[in-house]
Amino acid sequence: MNYIGNWKFHSIGVMREDKIEYISGEDYLKEPMPYVDETDEEAVADEIRERKIAIAMQIKICEGGKLYLLTPIPEGAPQEELDAVLASGELMLVDGMLCERPVEWEERDGELWYNTGMEGEVMGEAADPWAKALNEEGLFELMNIRFAKAD
Repeated sequence: MNYIGNWKFHSIGVMREDKIEYISGEDYLKEPMPYVDETDEEAVADEIRERKIAIAMQIKICEGGKLYLLTPIPEGAPQEELDAVLASGELMLVDGMLCERPVEWEERDGELWYNTGMEGEVMGEAADPWAKALNEEGLFELMNIRFAKAD
């Protein structure tokens, strides 16, 4: 499989009793908000805004081992704040979307792996920060979000 290209949001995992169920972006926007006071219009609006950002995320996999997790510029973000963040080097623009530093990726035995950047130990041994990216359906899994190859 050719991994190079754009990967678009496919689904997001939500807790259902004791398991995770993956739902569409449209369904996620309608999902109840048990951790938000739904009588607080501002809190609900903030949550919807965050959910819209999550379902608009993309992954861009480039030749040369670079992978970018792209996030849309928040609606109503003041241009001067955006300029300041970009000038600081904290974030950068790729394809008109925000991202942090690129992540490394590589192919191992015909499978896509990426460097999570997470370091630590498991039972006294250094943990491998590399994770297999694709599930059995060929979707890129990043935390609780799945992405499908767009091109």
